[in-house]
Amino acid sequence: MTNELIFRLLTLVLLLTSFSISIYFRHQAEQEGGQLDKTQGQGLLIVLRLLGLVVLLPLLLYIINPAWVTWARFWLPDWVRWAAAICALSMLPAIYWLFRTIGNNISPTQATRNNHQLVVNGPYRWIRHPLYTFGGVFYLAITLLTGLWWFGSGLVLAFAILLWRTPQEEANLIARFGDEYRVYMQRTGPYWPKWT
Repeated sequence: MTNELIFRLLTLVLLLTSFSISIYFRHQAEQEGGQLDKTQGQGLLIVLRLLGLVVLLPLLLYIINPAWVTWARFWLPDWVRWAAAICALSMLPAIYWLFRTIGNNISPTQATRNNHQLVVNGPYRWIRHPLYTFGGVFYLAITLLTGLWWFGSGLVLAFAILLWRTPQEEANLIARFGDEYRVYMQRTGPYWPKWT
């Protein structure tokens, strides 16, 4: 078995595992988490999902046959790709941890659910948006594992959109929780822990 085949199989397993975790907890939140304001953030959600389709297609083609996407790849030494695989694998428990912690509060847009609770434990004890952090590290590792610059470019664009929408998300949380959320913001970093 060649390294390239192993990298392709690892990519498939990593993606299936991360998508399964996300789909499970998002479905549970839709069933039990309460209503969302469907008018808020829907346009941006459509843009992000369309971008995801455009970016994921070459990734799926890579898994099937890397020769089909040679135009979208860059060369990396195998040791970098192995390190990326280990990094992506190490992020799976973190991704599970954050979804388990946020529970039914997860939403596809910046809107809060009717019964939204302020979560300040688990990874949210230190970071206000660990989904963006853990997801960013995971998908950066997938970019390096596959050597797909196309995927990495789409990732940068998607995260730029998410960073742009973060202030609205936090404004909604301030409107919902008031000073409790403001105090929480003072002691946590948005994407990385505050060290001071």
